[in-house]
Amino acid sequence: MTNLPADARVWVYQADQPFNPADREEIQAALQRFAREWVSHNRQLHADGALLHDRFVVLVVDETQADASGCSIDSSVAFLKSLGARYHRDLFDRMRFSYEQDGQVYTVSRDKFEHLYAEGLINDETIVFDPLVKTRGELETSFRKPLGESWHQRFV
Repeated sequence: MTNLPADARVWVYQADQPFNPADREEIQAALQRFAREWVSHNRQLHADGALLHDRFVVLVVDETQADASGCSIDSSVAFLKSLGARYHRDLFDRMRFSYEQDGQVYTVSRDKFEHLYAEGLINDETIVFDPLVKTRGELETSFRKPLGESWHQRFV
């Protein structure tokens, strides 16, 4: 993804549970294949894809060459739904929060996240993941941040 500019558009989809590390190579290959074949209005998109932390599926598009349009975005959603179905993962539940603790990444429901905070098991220093980042630059600088500096704070 580093071959794309910092202002390249990003979509992050978080799985409800981690993908099996044994499937990592196959998933990465599927993402690369989709990115190579992704088109908008019959124009090739300059795109890339990656699996991060065995649970975040990321698609990146340099829109200076061709914009990702409604149809191309629909095709990415269809691809991601098929990927999720193949590996029995939900990639579209936006009310799940991911955080890091002791070098492990966990994804929990909003209610569980709130409970963990109330119990002191996570706090404002806990690293959370922001799937709402918009650009590759933000993915590199703001995807991981302390809970107290993120939008997650309003849910605890």
